Parts: sequence; structure tokens; C-alpha cells
Amino acid sequence: QVQLVESGGGLAQAGGSLRLSCAASGIIVSIYTMRWYRQVPGNERELVATITVEGSTNYQDSVKGRFTISRDNVKNTVDLRMNSLDPEDTAVYYCHARLGGYSYWGQGTQVIVSS
Repeated sequence: QVQLVESGGGLAQAGGSLRLSCAASGIIVSIYTMRWYRQVPGNERELVATITVEGSTNYQDSVKGRFTISRDNVKNTVDLRMNSLDPEDTAVYYCHARLGGYSYWGQGTQVIVSS
């Protein structure tokens, strides 16, 4: 059974930092393209950051220079380090894993950034 469990969300002040972590079981994250998405109620889920099998990273323009996605192959986790947080970053953040036709989502972790 595949599980992606996000943690690290919570309340932060504008300008602050949070580190989200996605712990995977049932899959090996190093062979999956791993992504973080976020969703605000009433809006579509949007892609925030990607890390490929080769280790390449990509970011949504609004988070470039502030967020960093990383993978720990020993712990089998994928993290999202978020700095210089803005109230616009308030959302539920989801971890996603994809390999070919296989696609898995975590349950999400809430991030609230106060001004």
C-alpha cells in the first residue's frame, strides 16, 4: 500500500519560514517524479515545485528564490523549504508522486501565513 504523509504545516508570520516534509511508504521516491502542489478553497490545485529522478528542480514563478524542493533518498522523503512566506502562500499543500501511469497523492497539510 502506497502512502504519502505530509507534515510540517502550520501557522507562520509573513517573512517567516516553514519546512514541509513528505514521507513515502510503498514507493521509492528516488525513482518517481515528486511534486508539491497547493490549493486554496475554491481554486484549482496548482503546481508549486518539482524534483525529477535526475534531481532537476522546477518552481512556480511566484515561489522561485523562496522555496526549495529536496529529496532524501535514505529517509525516502521529499521536503519543501519555504522562506520569506507571504499571506498569498496560504493553502493546503499536497505531495504527489508519479511514475508512468502510477500517481499518488498525500492527504495535504495546511499552511497559514499571517500578515
